[in-house]
Amino acid sequence: MNRLSMLAAGLLMGTAAVQFSSVALGQTDRWVTLVDGTKMGDWTEVGKANWAMKDGALVADKITEGKDPSYLVSKQSYKDFEMKVEFWADDDANSGIFIRCDQSAKIDSKICYEVNIFDKRPDPTYGTGAIVDVAKVDPMPKAGGKWNTFEITAKGPHLVVVLNGQKTADVQDSKHASGPFALQYGSGVIKFRKVQIKPL
Repeated sequence: MNRLSMLAAGLLMGTAAVQFSSVALGQTDRWVTLVDGTKMGDWTEVGKANWAMKDGALVADKITEGKDPSYLVSKQSYKDFEMKVEFWADDDANSGIFIRCDQSAKIDSKICYEVNIFDKRPDPTYGTGAIVDVAKVDPMPKAGGKWNTFEITAKGPHLVVVLNGQKTADVQDSKHASGPFALQYGSGVIKFRKVQIKPL
């Protein structure tokens, strides 16, 4: 191989390496931010609450129509993903993150997986950190009165929930394969400071 051919081959390999590293980097950094300190995000609301941006967070503290909880439902559906959610709840909050919902017009724990935020749930086995009726939590951690971080991973039937660095649910379940996710307001005060999702 003459010098010109070697130079061309080297240049080609260098370009390929740069392209490969760009692809690899893209695969590890595909977080989509739906809520941050400056934006509420684009949602479909099911049920009515007074969702609003206040002091760098998406906040609700009152149902404004009827008695049913309010949900902010994502416009997109997700199958396998990681989520990071920063939230603040008062002691009376009944909230949660509903994932892989079978539909977007009606939300509940029967058609979605509900990752619960509910310190005062009468049955604490499915309280904060649990996946309602799927994965119990024992002992139930308390989220009230402070900022918390949920890390939720759904990969095939494997669902994992980590609250503030502590794994609270790790279960295999295949009832719901994909669908939109939703943020819930049921009672008390709930604030979401950041909501991010990364498809896997």
